[in-house]
Amino acid sequence: MPYSQNVDFVGSHDLDGRPAFKLAIQEINDRFYLFTGSLWHSGWSVLDVTDPTDPQLIRWLEGPPNTWTIQIQVAGHRMLTALEHVAPGWGDTTVEDLPQASEGLILWDVSTPTEPSRIGQWQSGSSGTHRNYFDGSDMAYIATARPGFDGHILGCLDLSVPMRPELVGSWWWPGQHTQAGEKLSVHDIRAASSGRPFESGGQLHYSMSLHGAAYPGRDGLLYCPWSRAGLVILDASNPADPQMVGHLPVSPPLGSSIAVHSAVPIEGTSLVVINSEALRENRAEPVNFIGVVDVSEPANPILVSLFPSPLEPAGYPTTFASRGGRFGPHNQHQPQGHPALMPFDGYIYTSYFNAGLQIFDLRDHMTPQVAGYYIPDDPAARFGPLPETLVTQVEDVIVDRRGFVYFSEKNSGITIVRFDRASHEA
Repeated sequence: MPYSQNVDFVGSHDLDGRPAFKLAIQEINDRFYLFTGSLWHSGWSVLDVTDPTDPQLIRWLEGPPNTWTIQIQVAGHRMLTALEHVAPGWGDTTVEDLPQASEGLILWDVSTPTEPSRIGQWQSGSSGTHRNYFDGSDMAYIATARPGFDGHILGCLDLSVPMRPELVGSWWWPGQHTQAGEKLSVHDIRAASSGRPFESGGQLHYSMSLHGAAYPGRDGLLYCPWSRAGLVILDASNPADPQMVGHLPVSPPLGSSIAVHSAVPIEGTSLVVINSEALRENRAEPVNFIGVVDVSEPANPILVSLFPSPLEPAGYPTTFASRGGRFGPHNQHQPQGHPALMPFDGYIYTSYFNAGLQIFDLRDHMTPQVAGYYIPDDPAARFGPLPETLVTQVEDVIVDRRGFVYFSEKNSGITIVRFDRASHEA
């Protein structure tokens, strides 16, 4: 039985056995559609969630074989889907002669959600793109691998000619351009390699890499989660030549190999909410966190508060740390100026792996508080090799403008809930 506080169950869908990873919402002709990037299957699901108590799967789009299709953004009746090589340890390594993986991204027309059509495609020339920022305009900010670079860098992708997306600018952390002879500084090598780096598929991950979306904020500034390099603030007013204006390191001592996974500016404020991504199971890594950064002086950002760690509810069988799987933050709800999505409403909605969905009250940004949670039952069946212990692992979260909260789970479908803020605020 799920554990919940101030959060009510609304509906769910098993996605016909194709668990989702990242989520996107589009509203067309007074109907709401949920688009999902799949985790263990190559492709994308489209659901009609106009009635969230009875979501309907209306389309499965088959993706290219042997390719991760986990990342997805939808805005302005267009969809951006990332293509990337499957990370070590995340696929079926027993299959021989797998087809070559695709990479880059696909741009789609989803003005008719039941019949998405491809508009254009861009290739990175390397292992592909990860989480990208796309708000429906003609500029997308992408986290992309590129030939000669170690890890993902920022790419400014011009979509004004949709059939032929063009990379017009890029920026990387000093030391990433290994083909040009760059090397990380001694400080960066320590930051990247200390603190029990994440191991997957027998490989250690030393991460100085743009992981999540570079999120535009005030005055043409981009807020970039650069893993163990920290929060990077860029001036992208000239996308052909982004320039760094500020930087906030957090590791050591905080965070996993992805020490800054997300950086989401709060509209109408000079605040950015950053978080790490928990990677190692059973908390075998430095403490993960969610924090508030004051960027009123972009050249001198400061960490002003940390979110409390969720506590186990009454009757929970063990601790989150010893439950199995990952425990810690992963994704935040990202409004991205999208009219179908809930703008900042004083609350931060986060996926927290085995602690489920966690909602935090940020009306006083100096003292964030847990406002509610929903921890679903453990999945009944395994679709992929992770987590090692089959327990709940909530991955992504998104909130539509009506207030319905959608979240994905690593080995099951999507769940729809609603936050009862009146109960919290009573």
